[in-house]
Order: sequence, then structure tokens, then C-alpha cells
Amino acid sequence: MSRITVGEAAALWREAPDHELKELAQGVRARWHEPDRATYMVMRIINYTNVCVAQCDYCAFYVLPNQDGGYVLSRDDVFAKIDELVELGGDLVAFNGGFNPRLPLDYYCDLFGSVRERYGDRVEFYALTIAEFVFLADRAGLSYAEAAARLRDAGVHWVTGGGSEILTEDFRKRHAKWKYTVADYFEAQRAIVESGMKTTATMVIGFDETLEERLEHLQRTRDFQDETGGLFSFLCWTYKPYGTAFGGREIEPHEYWRHIALSRIFLDNIEHIRTSVLTQNEDAFRALDYGADDFDLPIEDEVTQKAGAKIDLDLEGLLAIPRSLGYTVEYRRAERPAALTAS
Repeated sequence: MSRITVGEAAALWREAPDHELKELAQGVRARWHEPDRATYMVMRIINYTNVCVAQCDYCAFYVLPNQDGGYVLSRDDVFAKIDELVELGGDLVAFNGGFNPRLPLDYYCDLFGSVRERYGDRVEFYALTIAEFVFLADRAGLSYAEAAARLRDAGVHWVTGGGSEILTEDFRKRHAKWKYTVADYFEAQRAIVESGMKTTATMVIGFDETLEERLEHLQRTRDFQDETGGLFSFLCWTYKPYGTAFGGREIEPHEYWRHIALSRIFLDNIEHIRTSVLTQNEDAFRALDYGADDFDLPIEDEVTQKAGAKIDLDLEGLLAIPRSLGYTVEYRRAERPAALTAS
């Protein structure tokens, strides 16, 4: 199958029955992975602060500076959370907090440096999201290349592609006008790749976005990967509306599965398509039939939990579900980017 266009993707979404979408998605998946095999990780998202000035209307997590309930985790709190993850067999941490104007870039460099010093390569971590990275560079008065070098020199290997939601300017104007532009996002992500660090692509569906906006997001992601080759994976999850200013309702799992299939077909240049156990729970595993090949079992993420996500700590019970669907599941250790391994 040749690469599809945006117009062809729209036609598939509107007209293709499930069996056709699955067949096409499985065909692209098979270029990268064995059909009956899936990989997974056990990980923890550490929300190091809940103070944020971005004011996205789809977020139930943040408090503004000087409001009651704001916090910044101590170094010991962070270490305790990582130690608990290691005891459960996990080895990946993601840091996610927001735009806290009282935390300078030096705070992050010190934090990440201390994590690298304490755990070495036993634990890998996704330091920040692209959106947080943009905010930090802006506050520090540094170019994206300079800010990326500071983090890399502090021991950071990864900056995850979070904070993207839907990568169109109209979506940001409607819901996250203080969260920088799509152009800022990709300029920063390019600097991260060029620094030798690795990054990922993410997407969230189920707000009020149109099909055209979803496809624009996928097109921009595919173009970026064509140009840089820096995206390790693509993770899509679904909006949780509970406790948010925007509100709304959750989309059905069937719509999520079809979107995973369309993403797998369209993003033919990204190796891993990841399904979200965090927001889909047991329904996430059916997405393996629609082209996904990888997932993580999260033990904490306060951001999505505040908006209604439910975390199941019965890891073996969860793993039994993809096995019952006919998949061999294998643990995937967190990797260090090749450019940093050689340095």
C-alpha cells in the first residue's frame, strides 16, 4: 500500500468499515512488528507541581499561583515515587507539571541531574513535555537549542511530545491560548532532536475537534518525522471531561480504535503506535487489533486522574487481557538515544 493523502484518510474514516481499517492498519504494523506480538512498559507520571498559568480549559489539575492547594514536590518525594516504581518492576518515569513561573530552568536541571546521579541508567525518564520546555526556554531567555543543551548536559535523554493535544492553531485559540503556537511546538521539538535527545509524538482526541483538525495533526506529525526522524513513537489518548471548565463527554472506545487504525495507516514512518491504558483501561487492548503495538501500564498520573481516569494496579490482570486476544506481550526496557550512548 502506498502512502495515503489527507483526502484519502478522510474517505477511509467516513466510508471504510471496521474490517477494512483493521486490515490496512495491520498491514502497516506488519512492516515494523510481528503480527501477534506487543510490547509494554510499567511507568509512573510524576506530577512534580500543580501550579500552572497556562489555564487550558480542558485541564482539571492546575491551580494558579497564590491559590490554595498549590504544591511543588520535594526531592525526597520524587525519589520515593521512583523507588516505588522500581519495586513494582518499572523503569520509566515521566515528569509532567505545567507552567509554574516560580520554577526556573536551574530547578529542572538540578532535579534531573539528581535523578540521573541517583539511578544512573536503571531508570529512564521523560523530562518535561514539549509545551513545558517552550515555557522554560521562554522564561529563561534562551533559544530552544540553548535550553535543550542545558537539559542534555544535566543528564536528560528524552523530552516527551506532550502538550500537543490537537496541533492546530484554531484548537489552541479555542482552548489553550496561553500554550504557545503550533509553530513554537515544532520549532522546540526540532531543537530537541538536533541536540541528540529523543522525543515522541502525542495526540488527544475527544474534545470538539473536527476530522479536518485531527488529520492536520497527523499530517504535521508525519511531515516532522519525514524531516527529522526523531519521533520514537506516537501515543494517542482520549480526553477526560470530569472536573474541567470545558466539560463535554467521553468518546466511545470504538471511535478510539478507529482513530488508532487511521493513525497507524497514516503515520507509516513512525515505528511504534501506542494505545492508552491510562484513559481507555481494558478497552485499550482492543486497539492492538487496529494497528497499535505498544502500551504502558501507569501506576500514577494525577493530571488525568483529576479529570476522571481510573488506574488499575493489578498489572498481571491487565496483561492477561492482551494475552486473551492472542498477543504475546513482552516488557520493553526504556532506551537511551543512540546519539547520547556514543557520547
